[in-house]
Amino acid sequence: MGPSTEIIIRTEIDSKIPERDHPYKYSATIAGVKCMSAREPAERIELRRTVRGFVQTYLAPLEAEVDAADEVNPATMQRLREEARKLGLYGYNMPVELGGPGLTLLEQTVIAEEVGRTSMPLSAAIGRMLGSLRFCDAAQQEWLLDPLMRAETTIAYALTEPDAGSDLNALRTRARRVDGGWVVSGSKQFISHADTADHIIVLAVTDTEAKLTGRLTTLILPRGTKGLTMTRRFRKAGWRGYHLAAFSLDECFVPDSHVLGKPGRGFETMMATVNNDRLHVASRCVGLASAAFELAAKYARERKTFGKPLGDHQAVQFALADSDVEIQAARLLAREAAELGDAGDPGFRIAASRAKLYSSEMAGRVTDRAMQIFGGAGYMTDLPIERYWRDARGFRIGEGTSEMQRIQIGRAVLDSFA
Repeated sequence: MGPSTEIIIRTEIDSKIPERDHPYKYSATIAGVKCMSAREPAERIELRRTVRGFVQTYLAPLEAEVDAADEVNPATMQRLREEARKLGLYGYNMPVELGGPGLTLLEQTVIAEEVGRTSMPLSAAIGRMLGSLRFCDAAQQEWLLDPLMRAETTIAYALTEPDAGSDLNALRTRARRVDGGWVVSGSKQFISHADTADHIIVLAVTDTEAKLTGRLTTLILPRGTKGLTMTRRFRKAGWRGYHLAAFSLDECFVPDSHVLGKPGRGFETMMATVNNDRLHVASRCVGLASAAFELAAKYARERKTFGKPLGDHQAVQFALADSDVEIQAARLLAREAAELGDAGDPGFRIAASRAKLYSSEMAGRVTDRAMQIFGGAGYMTDLPIERYWRDARGFRIGEGTSEMQRIQIGRAVLDSFA
C-alpha cells in the first residue's frame, strides 16, 4: 500500500479470527491457495486480515437476521459505518485528495473479495463510493462529498429506467435548460438505496440530437426535491435487506450548482465508474464463491454417507476440484484487470469485462455445487448456503449483464484481428 494509506491493522479484531480461518492459513487443505500466498505481499495479507476481521466480527453475526427481515436497522448501519471509519475502510476506493486512503485497484480487489463474504446490504457498511464523485468541484466536495466520506449522508446512482438498462440510447428521462439550472422529468427503477439516500445522482438526456457521448448530463437531486416521488420498493429473490426502488421525476428543478461534471458530459462521468464497478463485482463474486466453497469442503470432510466421509466420494471430489479451479481462475482474472487499471492500460476496460463475466457466472456454478454437496440441509434457511446461491444470481445482471460483457469482449476480439 502506498504511503498515503491510512487503513489501520486492528490486531484485537484479527485475533478473533480462528487460525484455521485466516486467509492462506489453510493452504495445506485447500488447493490453489498456497501458491497465492507466495505471491501476496505481506501488506495485502494484513489488509485482507483486517477486512476479514471486520466482516466476521461486526457483519457476519447480523446476516441471518437481516436476510429474514429484508431490512437493516438504520441505527445499526450507522454504527457499522462508524466502526468501518475507525479502521480507515470507509470510502476505501477514493483518492487521497478526496478524503480516501488512495489504495490501488489491486488493493481494492482484496477488500472487495473479503466484503463479498457477507451479504449485499451489510457490505454497505464499508461505504464504497461512486467513482463519478471524482468529478465533484470544490463546492460540491464541501456539501456533498465530505459528508459522505464522514458517513453522515448517503447517495444513490440512478441510470436504469423501465425501458432502458444497458442501452443508454433508450433513456427517456429528459432535462431542459432553464434560467439558473435544469428541469428534469422521467422515471428510474431498480435503483440501489434510492428510497433512503440523501442525494440521488440522475443521468438524463439534455441534447437529443447529439451523439451519445454528448447527449447526457449528470444531475444531483437532494432528498425532498419537489417533484421527486418514490413509487415502489421491489421485492427480490436475493440481496434481501438491500433496497432497490423506483421513482418518478415530475418537473424537478436542479440548479447549476448540482450538475456533476460538465453539461453534456454525463457519459464521461458515468464511465468513470463503470469499469471499476465491474472489477468490484468480479472480486465480490470471488469472495462469495470462496465462502460457499469453504463451507462445502469442510462439510464434505465431516459428513458421512454409506459409512465413509462424503468427501471420499469421487463425484464430490470432482465438484470441489471444479470449484477450486474456477475460483482461482476468477481471482487471477480480477487481479490482471486491476494491474492493467493501475498501470493506466487501455486494456483495462475489456479485462474488467472478462473478470466480471467469468466471476459472476462462476459464483453461480460454485454456489450451486455447494448446495448440492449439502443436499437438503443446504436448501434450508438454517445455513447460509441457500443465501449465497440466491445472492449469486443477481451479479450476472447488475453492472452490465453477461450478454453485454460478451458483446464488448467479442467486439474487442474482432477489432484485434482487423
